Parts: sequence; C-alpha cells; structure tokens
Amino acid sequence: MSGKTMDLTPPPFSRFTHDDLEIAYFDEGDPSGDPVLLIHGFASSANVNWVYPGWLKTLGDAGYRVVAFDNRGHGASSKPYDASVYHPHQMAGDAAALLVHLGIGEAHVMGYSMGARVSAFLALHHPHRVRSLVFGGLGIGMVTGVGDWDPIADALLAPSLEDVTHARGRMFRAFADQTKSDRQALAACISTSRDLLSAEDVGRIDVPVLIGVGTKDDVAGSALELAALMPQARALDIPGRDHMLAVGDRVFKKAVLEFFGEVGRA
Repeated sequence: MSGKTMDLTPPPFSRFTHDDLEIAYFDEGDPSGDPVLLIHGFASSANVNWVYPGWLKTLGDAGYRVVAFDNRGHGASSKPYDASVYHPHQMAGDAAALLVHLGIGEAHVMGYSMGARVSAFLALHHPHRVRSLVFGGLGIGMVTGVGDWDPIADALLAPSLEDVTHARGRMFRAFADQTKSDRQALAACISTSRDLLSAEDVGRIDVPVLIGVGTKDDVAGSALELAALMPQARALDIPGRDHMLAVGDRVFKKAVLEFFGEVGRA
C-alpha cells in the first residue's frame, strides 16, 4: 500500500478525450496496486456512486489502484443531447479507452446498474481488458429488460417533480435533481443505453463474476438467474436493500473485497 488513507472527500479529476467527448476521471489509491475500474449507474457520477458511499476508501485502503470516470452525459464529462451516442458498447469504449490512456492492461471491473450493463459490454467487446467483473444492482434484467423506462424519460423532462406521478419516474427525477444532473442529456441517455444482451452473449463472459442485488430491489431482476448463464459467476443477496441503497452496503463491500482477493490469488 501507498500508506495514504482514503476518506469520503472527492478526489481531483483529470480529463481525456474519446469519440470527440471529454471524459472526466480519477486515478487514486495505490499506484502499484491491482487496478479496479468503477463504472457508475444512470443519473449518478463517479463521486455519487463510488466516493460518497465509501467505495474509493474501501478499495483504496485495501491497497487497490482505484480508477473511476463520469459516463458520457453524466458528472463532469461531456453531455451530448444526441441519443445515438449512448449505446452501452459506446460507453464501454470510453472505459476501454481510459484503461489505454492510463497504461492499464487489465483491471477488475465493477459496475452498478447501468454501469453493470456497460461492464458486460466491456467484457464482450474488450475481453483482454477485464480480469474479473462485479455487477451491482443488475441481475437477469440485463437479458430480459428492467421494465418500461419511457416514463422515466418523461419524468426527467417534466417541468418539476410535482408534475411526475409515475413512482419509478419520481424516484429517478428526484435523484437527478439531487445530483444536479443535466436532465436533457439523461433523457437522451436512457432512450438508448438499455440495449439488452442475449443469454448466449452473457454465456460468453468467461471471467470470474460476482452479481450483487438487494433483496428489496425491484429494478434489477434475479442475480441467481443471471449467474446461472455464466461459467464463472456467483450471486450475492444484499439483505434488506433496494436499488438505491444497495450500492454502499457493508455486506456488498465485504463480499467484493473477498471476491477480488480470491481472483487475485487464482
């Protein structure tokens, strides 16, 4: 370890350009440690998904090199309003380009919700970059879909939260307002970022995979069903947590550290 103790303060971000978009990222923890690449969820950011819930501290204190970026349309990265640039394989391209930019050959990759989907596309399109995978907040919904999200786009573009009656739409609109997101960019993103993978696609992901889903998550779908499709996957129930609260859960963090430790020893 570098000896630097992490806290919940946002680290300094750098920027690089890919696909004519500026992508903001941080590169923290032990520079000589095994790299972990973190890919955040929809309407979130690297800080909201990984710094404030303590993931940067948890992984950094455990001796990992921790890299995270703001997905296109999110955080401090470029926010195009063109829906055609938000397919998961394009966002996975940002992730692969960041690893190249940093001179990282392969990394443990952890994604939450939309970030889990992007991580799966990264593993399929750039398999040599991925040492292991953690999917948080997304189970079999990666294959079967996660319901009707058109009301969420409508909720994001509504004049105010008070105008939104759809329950899940209200949840994401409130989250977008809380994170001070560009709601027009998010509406463009949500219309194309939900490309599904087939069971056959998922079956080709042949690295160790941990799938963590909250037992009260009504978005993700079954972790066990998704794990059953892959050669080296296991499911983790995150007790009593819904889609929004599972991300920072202690049970999840402990399981991820154990998983990375096992993979590192393999």
